[in-house]
Amino acid sequence: MELPVIDFRERKPPWLKVRAPGGPNYLRLKRLMRDANLHSVCEEAHCPNIGECWEDATATFMILGDVCTRNCGYCAIAHGRPTWEDREEPERVGRAIGDLGLEYVVITSVNRDDLADGGAAHWAATVRAVRRHAPRCRVEVLIPDFQGDAAALQTVIDAGPNILNHNTETVPRLYRLARHGGRYERTLELFRRARATAPGLPTKSGIILGLGEERDELLATMRDLVAEGVSILTLGQYLRPSAQHLPVARYYRPEEFAELAEAGRALGFTHVEAGPLVRSSYHAKKQADSAGTSVAGAEPRASTDVARAEPHQSRTGHPRPEPAARTPLQ
Repeated sequence: MELPVIDFRERKPPWLKVRAPGGPNYLRLKRLMRDANLHSVCEEAHCPNIGECWEDATATFMILGDVCTRNCGYCAIAHGRPTWEDREEPERVGRAIGDLGLEYVVITSVNRDDLADGGAAHWAATVRAVRRHAPRCRVEVLIPDFQGDAAALQTVIDAGPNILNHNTETVPRLYRLARHGGRYERTLELFRRARATAPGLPTKSGIILGLGEERDELLATMRDLVAEGVSILTLGQYLRPSAQHLPVARYYRPEEFAELAEAGRALGFTHVEAGPLVRSSYHAKKQADSAGTSVAGAEPRASTDVARAEPHQSRTGHPRPEPAARTPLQ
């Protein structure tokens, strides 16, 4: 599949410029990360908002190491074969969050397809450690798909997160190109299962723009997520991490993000965070506030209104058929 290529050395649009990090809270959090041997997706994924978020004492902790078993074409995180599972990490994460006095945290991880449960038990232990060390802190989990393992997903849900987040990342046509090891239907099934077993748990997803998606595909993907009960959506610009990653097909202008946010709200999302520099955990606390979460857990939410969505042209809502080859859901 060929995409329009924007030279990796090309100057980015002015709205993508950010101030270099370096404030006192940023330096304090960076030092704590090093001292506790912790990882953050803010650093590993080269997030452009690291200065703003860390200065506000907000971070996304990345558990289960810094080596991913998958090699997605857009992602800056190292891939390969992880060497071990750090059983003491959940307690270190919990203590660090307690020491910082954070009121809201996002926890994510690399994919660990090498582990029997995809790391689900480790996930649950981390959420519970945060509850012990920082009982007033709300916890958002940005989870992998666990290869469709329903029991692994339930293990994380049973730990009691306040928000369940799983990134869709792109439209189904581009999954083979961009999301190696991922399956679009598996993503939808994850949200379907979460809604069935924990209907009061708000769910969230994110899509990166600029990989070559068409507008009708993007809107169809948004409709699919609404139909599965996803209440919070993030839309951000893809920024190529290196010349070895997928090229940027195009840059979206800020006004295009604003229009897409309006379209998402019209489809029924409770909150849409959209902008060139938006990432899944950007302004996560504000997003959670809009979904009505509390420390004790999520309040039951209203059913999503999809009456204004156009009729689906296929089972997934996309005009183009999905690839025939699929990994069966567990």
